[in-house]
Amino acid sequence: MGNCCATTGPLVDTNSNKKKGKKNKAIPYSADEYGVTHGSTTFKLQVLNELTGRDISAQYDLGREMGRGEFGVTYLCTDPNSGEKFACKSISKKKLRTAVDIEDVRREVQIMKHLPKHPNVVTLKDTFEDDDAVHIVMELCEGGELFDRIVARGHYTERAAAGVMKTIVEVVQMCHKHGVMHRDLKPENFLFANKKEASPLKAIDFGLSVFFKPGELFNEIVGSPYYMAPEVLKRNYGPEVDVWSAGVILYILVCGVPPFWAETEQGVAEAIIRSVIDFKRDPWPKVSDNAKDLVRKMLNPDPKKRLTAQEVLEHPWLQHAKKVPNVPLGETVKARLKQFSVMNKLKKRALRVIAEHLSVEEVADIKETFDMMDTKQRGKITLEELKAGLQKLGQQIPDADLQILVGAAGGDGDGTLNYGEFVAVSVHLRKMANDEHLHKAFAFLDLNKSGYLEKEDLRDALNDEVDPCSEEVINAIMHDVDTNKDGRISYEEFAAMMKAGTDWRKASRQYSRERFNSLSMKLMQVVAT
Repeated sequence: MGNCCATTGPLVDTNSNKKKGKKNKAIPYSADEYGVTHGSTTFKLQVLNELTGRDISAQYDLGREMGRGEFGVTYLCTDPNSGEKFACKSISKKKLRTAVDIEDVRREVQIMKHLPKHPNVVTLKDTFEDDDAVHIVMELCEGGELFDRIVARGHYTERAAAGVMKTIVEVVQMCHKHGVMHRDLKPENFLFANKKEASPLKAIDFGLSVFFKPGELFNEIVGSPYYMAPEVLKRNYGPEVDVWSAGVILYILVCGVPPFWAETEQGVAEAIIRSVIDFKRDPWPKVSDNAKDLVRKMLNPDPKKRLTAQEVLEHPWLQHAKKVPNVPLGETVKARLKQFSVMNKLKKRALRVIAEHLSVEEVADIKETFDMMDTKQRGKITLEELKAGLQKLGQQIPDADLQILVGAAGGDGDGTLNYGEFVAVSVHLRKMANDEHLHKAFAFLDLNKSGYLEKEDLRDALNDEVDPCSEEVINAIMHDVDTNKDGRISYEEFAAMMKAGTDWRKASRQYSRERFNSLSMKLMQVVAT
């Protein structure tokens, strides 16, 4: 693992997940085991290279919880001396299960420090790290998510969409100018600084961002499906992917639904590869030709022909944003945006439950299975050992599928899996077998254990996600997810919702990369034909 035992310096090569063809290595133990004894001294993992300090409580008071993600919790944070309020993202080291996860956190901080101060990018204030967590103190944004602000307004127009798009592309342009590719542009990653009407819109999340050099190509499948460029699925991409994602946001801003949509993840991916844009649905017929022209040029499937961020800003629709038609786009668009936003919040809540329920017992069980298969005690298993072990456990997996999984999990080309790589395969196989994680999430959200999600369950689940969580919001979700219209959501209906375009970056990018390798191969066949 390179310098995993050192107290300073990178835990992995900082370029390990950039170059095409490189493999990511999983760390086969939780963060509290990342220490080793040298003489009488035990060295603990240090994630960040440059710190403000180790004891965050010496400078800040952590208050109420504001949000929770797969790796940590965001708290309201107050400087007791000045009274100034910030947001503190506290990332548990126990949740950083792989070298890639650790490098993500390190690089996110590096990128926030590297980017110049910008009115539309959240500002990094301080960084702290103790034995248990990394604490990132940032500018506080209390104005709410982009779509929520649009829905709250009584009047939404094409001109308003142009103003929002100009801001988003200016952020992209600034990032690219400074050698940063965002890779996860989506409406949820933009918040308003405050509740005022003239509040600036701020990019808040650089967790998937990477540094890049001109001509450098990347091969990791990361991001969220609706916003993913076709070349990401082909595992050969550069900063042009950010313009594509911004183009998807523009399409949604104007009509309320994503341009590439399907009931399944593979369906979404195939729609992206086809790249057919529908300008017939309402309200596109009454939208200006300039807006449609910009969408086409931002969503060009050929990255070489796609507009750059600078060219997008020079497009007539944005050059004359204040002259764009101020005609309302209609209540239908607002209703779609609200529905789209709230449904994502319910999915995020369920995915959070899944992440929180990846238990120590589950990891221990996987370790026990690995030790059982590793008959020669070499710390790695062959394809034959994997197959034999799975047969003992009652799982019959075709050889071709096993070879895909072994190759995608990050093996060195010798046909073996180390423990960390086996974890990635195991999580995938377990999910394929019985969707146990979705069952856990459903059971957690089902408060009265009736076997169904009812309105009260939704209200409780979304209490922290939607403010206020109105009856209208609950009814909108129930209307969409309850397909048999019996007034409640069954497990099957819940699972169908979760599988319709959920986030493709699951508990870690190691898992995401493994899971979608076979999907990419299928998509390459689509491209070839």
